[in-house]
Amino acid sequence: MIAPLTVLALVIGVWYAISYALLTPARRFLMPPPQQVITDGLLGPQAQEMWQALGRTATVAGVGLVIAVVLGIVWAVLMAQARWAETALFPYAVVMQCIPILALVPLIGFWFGFGFISRVFVCVLIALFPIVSNTLFGLKSVDKGLREVFALRTSSRWTVLRKLEFPAAMPAIFAGLRISAGLSVVGAIVGDFFFKQGDPGIGILLDNYRSRLQAPQLFAAILLASALGVVVFVLFGRLGRRIVGAWYDDARH
Repeated sequence: MIAPLTVLALVIGVWYAISYALLTPARRFLMPPPQQVITDGLLGPQAQEMWQALGRTATVAGVGLVIAVVLGIVWAVLMAQARWAETALFPYAVVMQCIPILALVPLIGFWFGFGFISRVFVCVLIALFPIVSNTLFGLKSVDKGLREVFALRTSSRWTVLRKLEFPAAMPAIFAGLRISAGLSVVGAIVGDFFFKQGDPGIGILLDNYRSRLQAPQLFAAILLASALGVVVFVLFGRLGRRIVGAWYDDARH
């Protein structure tokens, strides 16, 4: 814990230096000191509003992540079954990754409205590609010798997928899952920021605090959003280590 805590202390020190040494009191709203962010933001009158918004954002991100994981794994399995399937389907996964999501947000709003469904749709679009690419990589990186053993036993495609490819692909799948989990939080905030309807999530609060020049609340909302992303990243990292087991880390050494 020494190294990350040392870096945290340096970041907070730089933060204080900017707030008190570089900014005059009239311009201190550009970067309020940490204690003001905590007292006025996380513990102030808007604290309950922030926590409720964080819960709504987490719900949208969770639903979008589950859908992205199911679609991504199915998509990757289809591509892993034959070369022609990969050739036909993988370019569209790349296209979805390359399209600027902000260009699609207005269309998503017109098609699905500006509520919960549209926010989840944005999460799925942003979080889908890491699951597809990592799962496909894991399924195709199975040792050739093991494939030959299954072929000698005339195993069916389902048996090979269930007993060989999926267990071997689990480390790659969970690596993609950790990335997609963080991206789903970003997608929930982006969708909330632009749709601006229904009960407010973190994205709407960020826009409201920005327009009102409520700097402590704005910084507090940013910290909460970042904390949510870190929590889901760490959670799925630990879940992956528990499911995959210690053998993978031992094999790498």
